[in-house]
Amino acid sequence: MSQNKKSGKFWPYFILGFLAIGITLGYWTIKNTISMPVKEAETFMTKYQNAEKNYNEYQEKEKNFDNNFTLSFSGLKKSNFKPKHIKRKPHQYYTLEQNSSLTISVKNKNNVAVNDANVTVLFTSPVTNAYDRYFKNIKCQGDGKYIISSITPPKPGRYILRVRVQIDKNTEKFIDIYCWAPKK
Repeated sequence: MSQNKKSGKFWPYFILGFLAIGITLGYWTIKNTISMPVKEAETFMTKYQNAEKNYNEYQEKEKNFDNNFTLSFSGLKKSNFKPKHIKRKPHQYYTLEQNSSLTISVKNKNNVAVNDANVTVLFTSPVTNAYDRYFKNIKCQGDGKYIISSITPPKPGRYILRVRVQIDKNTEKFIDIYCWAPKK
């Protein structure tokens, strides 16, 4: 009979053990979450709140651009790089080397060069914004060509060149160019 009385008293220890495990895991989760860096999305070269609020306007501006203008770029070499661990369809990547250059060409549908566009490029990493570089108000070099001649990656890895071309306040285009810098 004494054996039955002792066997029923272990359940409070299980409850205390599970409670201690839950508190420990909660503390660990909060500690690790606070230590992780947070990078805001810069879709449309603005904070995500503004992008969400004005999404329909951006779509309308891009539609106006696509109906009236063409945008092309050159100067970067295509790469066979395919990132690992990405479940979505991979983008076309281009190789960035020391002092890579990018030429952006803007023409209207009649193949006439546009020399007064406002071209802005953001050089960024998808992981951190520590290496961000803005190239604002890039001057036209003639014939609708806007050239950035010194894109130098600070270290090997993946990068994004976010291009914004604005013709007027109702005509604007955004394009992401995916790049990678190989190890030397």
